[in-house]
Amino acid sequence: MVTACPPAASWQSTLFGTGPPRLQDLSGLDRIELDAQCWIDLGRAVVHGSDELFSTLHRTLPWEAQERPMYDRIVAVPRLTAHLDLADTRFPPVVTDIAQALSDRYELPFEHVGANLYRDGEDSVAWHGDRIRFRLAEPVIAILSLGGSRVFRLRPRGGGPGRSISLHGGDMLVMGGACQHRWEHCVPKVRSAPPRMSLTFRHERDPEAASPDG
Repeated sequence: MVTACPPAASWQSTLFGTGPPRLQDLSGLDRIELDAQCWIDLGRAVVHGSDELFSTLHRTLPWEAQERPMYDRIVAVPRLTAHLDLADTRFPPVVTDIAQALSDRYELPFEHVGANLYRDGEDSVAWHGDRIRFRLAEPVIAILSLGGSRVFRLRPRGGGPGRSISLHGGDMLVMGGACQHRWEHCVPKVRSAPPRMSLTFRHERDPEAASPDG
């Protein structure tokens, strides 16, 4: 169901948040080994002008409020989502630039983009691994964070020490190797948070996913 997007509240802008959106070199992403088979790459402020990009996408994307079955009832997905082809003109050119840079770096065709809008601290993503793991042994999934800061958590399946990473506007996190098979991730609820958006770039569309992740 397409829904009217609520006005975006303000948040504390960063030094690199203002100005026209533009992509920085992805060569500065730092590799973090989660275990022998799983890794994440993390980059800070890889997109300058991320506040303007947030505002543009907040205003122009066709945000939807979704529902999904859970046990014996239907529940609302606690965030808004949008699904568009990369060629859609509602995406500013910088989004295509990001997809191309990811394709060049990881030698995979990043052609699919989904968006999540976390309106406040009540919006979240529960612990999960992306369903694409049922078709690909080592999917690579890139998440660009826009707007307010939120914590992105990872934990190994079956228990063990996890990681918590604060993602700010313009930051990018990429999950690769067997990460979707061996680890889970979430964006938990918090008492209070400004609006935050994520753009999820994939090299293969997940037709079973009710909404994009991250």
